[in-house]
Amino acid sequence: MIEQNKRVDNRHPGDLRNIAFILHYVKHPEGSVLIKMGDTHVLCNVSIEEGVPHWMTGQGAGWLTAEYALLPRSTHTRTRRETHGPSARTQEVRRMIGRSLRAAIDLEQLGERTLIVDCDVLQADGGTRTAAITGGYVALALALRRLIDAGATPPSVLKAPVAAVSIGIVDGDVYLDLCYAEDHQADVDLNIVMQEGGQLIEIQGTAERKPFSRQDLNRMLELANRGISTLIRHQREALVSA
Repeated sequence: MIEQNKRVDNRHPGDLRNIAFILHYVKHPEGSVLIKMGDTHVLCNVSIEEGVPHWMTGQGAGWLTAEYALLPRSTHTRTRRETHGPSARTQEVRRMIGRSLRAAIDLEQLGERTLIVDCDVLQADGGTRTAAITGGYVALALALRRLIDAGATPPSVLKAPVAAVSIGIVDGDVYLDLCYAEDHQADVDLNIVMQEGGQLIEIQGTAERKPFSRQDLNRMLELANRGISTLIRHQREALVSA
């Protein structure tokens, strides 16, 4: 029954939105990707800087940090620029992106360098943080190619691909890759990050209206695994074409 029901954008519950990676979208960063997940568009730029935060100096390992922002009219109404520091939501999303993408690299093999992943939402229609992680991995892979090609790091510095997807329960059905309208009315809303092969990196979610069962969680994890496997296939195809 779940696969037969139609959603607000005519997808089946288990379908991802249309996905596209536009590589080298900005010419200056070491890695740049515009990811489009339906009407959610996120620009992911990766910069490589020599040196690490002071608390890591001398340890021989590198670091990855992430930034995230919603452009003012990426949303239905204008989002104010955060000129007086990031909001609590922005900080939480930044940390999630950073944690997720650090799982995709070997920090010791990186050497004392810092990777900065800037994720700017150009247009928001739900799933901005998961799109940032999925696109951020591709931008990260492009940036690390430069170090690998220069012989500055071994190829194994880049681990298995990482991707993320939103998933939720809407009117009793499990929906994959929620758009804004679905996210807004979901009874349960989860963001799931996985490595290739199905290993979990992060599960972030809540019951918005009523508690959900272990069986519901298992259903969401299974569908998320399928969706993330598809996203990783698209990541690999995009990188092969670069």
